[in-house]
Amino acid sequence: MSGTEKTKAHAEQAKGKAKEALGRAVGNERMTAEGHGDQAKGNARQAKEDVKDTFRH
Repeated sequence: MSGTEKTKAHAEQAKGKAKEALGRAVGNERMTAEGHGDQAKGNARQAKEDVKDTFRH
């Protein structure tokens, strides 16, 4: 996995976790859902890069 893409994936996952936790703490369902979506995007980005790495080697 490229270092830049790996960093972006982890940052997106962390951002999503923080947003989801904040949304739960303040009772904002929309923010919680957005955080969950951000985590999913980060997971998808990481999975895509893992597949690319598998075929690269």
